[in-house]
Amino acid sequence: MTVASLLARKGVKVITIEPDQQIRQALALLADHNIGAVVVVDPGARPIGILSERDIVRAAVRDERGVFDRPVSALMTRNVIVGVPQDDLTSVAYTMTDKRIRHLPVVEQGRLVGIISIGDVVKAQRDQYQGEVDTLQFQLIAEQDKPAARAG
Repeated sequence: MTVASLLARKGVKVITIEPDQQIRQALALLADHNIGAVVVVDPGARPIGILSERDIVRAAVRDERGVFDRPVSALMTRNVIVGVPQDDLTSVAYTMTDKRIRHLPVVEQGRLVGIISIGDVVKAQRDQYQGEVDTLQFQLIAEQDKPAARAG
C-alpha cells in the first residue's frame, strides 16, 4: 500500500498557515479542525515548516505569557521530513517511528498534496492485515466444506 492509496481514502485536505501568523491563530486552526499539526507554507503553497500542538505546549511552558502573540515561524519545525505519493506505507511507518514524527506532509513536484498522521498509517496497516486474515479464514472454511475424496 502506498501513501497515494491512503490519501485516496482519507482525502487530501491540509490545514495550512503562513509563517507570519500568530500562534493564537494556529491554535484556533488546531482546535477548529481537531488536528494535531498545521503545515506552514510559503506564498506558493510550498511547505516550509510544520507546527504541532507539542511545539506550542513546550514553548508555553518556557514562556507562558508571550507565546500566543509570537509568529508561527518562531516555533515551527523548519527541517520538515516529507513523503511522496509513491512511498510505501511500511517504509513511511518506519521513518515516522524512527524520527519520532506524528505528521508527514506529502509533496509532489515541490507542492503540498496531502498530510498523513501516524494514526492514519497504523489504521491502514491494520485494515490491510485484517483483510488478509479474513481471506485466509474464508479459504480455510471453504477447504473444510469440500467433500472428502473417496478412495476407489
